[in-house]
Amino acid sequence: MSFNHSHLLNTKQFQKSDLEQIIDFSHDIENHPEKYQDLLKGKILSTLFYEASTRTRISFEAAMIKLGGSVISNPGMVQFSSVSKGETLKDTAKVIGSYCDIMAIRHPEKGSVEEFSKGSDIPTINAGDGIAEHPTQALLDMYTIEKSLGRINNFKIAFVGDLKYGRTVHSLVRLLRRFDNIEFVFVSPEQLKIPHKIAKKTNHRNTFCMNDGIQDVDIIYMTRIQKERFKNKKEYKKFVGVYHLNKTILDTLGDVKVMHPLPRVDELSTDLDNDPRSIYFDQVKNGLYVRMVIISLLLGHKKREKKSSLLCSSPVLD
Repeated sequence: MSFNHSHLLNTKQFQKSDLEQIIDFSHDIENHPEKYQDLLKGKILSTLFYEASTRTRISFEAAMIKLGGSVISNPGMVQFSSVSKGETLKDTAKVIGSYCDIMAIRHPEKGSVEEFSKGSDIPTINAGDGIAEHPTQALLDMYTIEKSLGRINNFKIAFVGDLKYGRTVHSLVRLLRRFDNIEFVFVSPEQLKIPHKIAKKTNHRNTFCMNDGIQDVDIIYMTRIQKERFKNKKEYKKFVGVYHLNKTILDTLGDVKVMHPLPRVDELSTDLDNDPRSIYFDQVKNGLYVRMVIISLLLGHKKREKKSSLLCSSPVLD
């Protein structure tokens, strides 16, 4: 298996064999964490967040620490970095890359992480760039599906909510297109429907009715209406509460799995939290293992066999 990139910028970079390698490696890290506790001793991850984050930033930092490395974190790049003085993304990348071995960056503008990577001499990870992509979220979602269903093909998934601005949906759909016999149902208001360029290569149908869209599926992937993507509150309020999933509805559907990238607002009832069909908190846990894998691969380390380390012959993304 080969994973031969220098940056992780988007889901287009992955071949099916890369994804299978990530799943296999994630299982090993989850089941045998002791093999990797000193893998990246002496290495430093820098997390640079120009946009708010809870799960992504903290899981990246926890992942690096569990691999034996260290972290330099700036969760307030807009206020507390030289960007406030007009420094460009490429210059910031060049500077911070002098102090660490790998960087994870989140930015509110589409294409910003790719621009940042042009100034970086070390591996750079896209931790979310505006409405464009969130590749590591898609990877952890993929791993969660594989663990939950016992397979990563031959299933039907319904995406519900803000599919226009939902970068987690965009990234996951692109990844799942690599696998066989997956059927997609896209449930959204007309104004928030999934972009055609993302949906066009899938076996899919669109609907505005949640009750129709979630029938006979294996997975329901709920998403929030993203207030921060709207130009004004009036426009946002048109869609608040348009979809809502609770235990009463779920009990009519049988053994369907419920996913959500979080945070939730009003689209997912808390009465589902302890239901075994709900796997959104599993997604949170799986994010740690998958991000441990991504950091390791980008720094040239493959899955360890027994107690020895197998190193890649070259750094890891194109």
